[in-house]
Amino acid sequence: MTTVLDITADPKRLRGRGAVSNASGRYEKESRVLIDDGWNSEEEEDASLKTEILRDSARTIITRNNSPDISFSQSINPYKGCEHGCIYCFARPTHAYLGFSPGADFESKIFTKPNAAELLRKELASPKYVPQVLAIGTNTDPYQPIEKKLRIMRSILEVLWEFKHPVGIVTKNAGILRDIDILAPMAEAGLAKVALSVTTLDRKLARAMEPRASTPPRRIEAIKALASVGIPTAVMFAPVIPALNDEELETVLETAKDAGARSAGYVLLRLPLEIKDLFREWLEANEPGRAKHVMSLIRSMRGGKDYDAQWNTRMRGTGPYAEMIARRFHLAVRRFGLNTDHRPLDTRQFKRPAQPGQQLELL
Repeated sequence: MTTVLDITADPKRLRGRGAVSNASGRYEKESRVLIDDGWNSEEEEDASLKTEILRDSARTIITRNNSPDISFSQSINPYKGCEHGCIYCFARPTHAYLGFSPGADFESKIFTKPNAAELLRKELASPKYVPQVLAIGTNTDPYQPIEKKLRIMRSILEVLWEFKHPVGIVTKNAGILRDIDILAPMAEAGLAKVALSVTTLDRKLARAMEPRASTPPRRIEAIKALASVGIPTAVMFAPVIPALNDEELETVLETAKDAGARSAGYVLLRLPLEIKDLFREWLEANEPGRAKHVMSLIRSMRGGKDYDAQWNTRMRGTGPYAEMIARRFHLAVRRFGLNTDHRPLDTRQFKRPAQPGQQLELL
């Protein structure tokens, strides 16, 4: 049976979420269609969509990649799905592999890896493991709301600190400050750095676009708090969305610099697979007056398509508008004195602690 894109979730239930639909994933044989049969009570109709926490029975925790345009080769994702609900999140299509929708399911059905620390310790302890910087937060956010209760990310940091292993973290949640007691000594040893994603300083736009992430002021405060204890902190202006938030590029970078950020980066909006439809739906619902203009500019930077996955251009785009954004970014970085510290994290300190029953090394 052919899958048809459909609005499959009650808009009333999706209040406070990023996606405005919950269409079937691309691997499903049947489409799901919302039908009101008149049997739902008024209370049920008004009930908001609840977040469901599921267990991911992972056997390994480190993911490796050889992408030529990514600065890291290995990463950890403590969670699958993300309750932040950012409509533009390029990780949304991964939920289709699990039999769920990249729409509302992605932000309401969260898979957790409670044995992440145990798996990590096992992999780092292997004689075959070669230390390289581990990136965390490159897929879904490690500090999404459920982390406050489960503390999976904290358990991972405890293992990394134990092994003196370097880590780079990206988040848009001020909850990272709960782990500042671990991150500060790691940073002092050259083993940790953090990037805060700040997409906009407009609270109204942020509320609609990334509804359950920390507010923009809280993220700026987090940059200030991290930097104040010596943790190398960056700001990521990502994604850049033409005619929606791109005019804020310089303001975001300057505000983050004043808060203590040392470096900055940006990524152009990416719309692979189901995201192109989800983002277009969101635009029509939240920015109807600008929707056509936004999509037209996006296509002008993607060779006439909604998305082009070519290596080395997928993060920046092509064409005059993309070149203008790149030039503005580099001029702002130079003006604000960002990206002048290029010291890499230290992999030479890595050491496997003695395991129970293991013979101690001779000095």
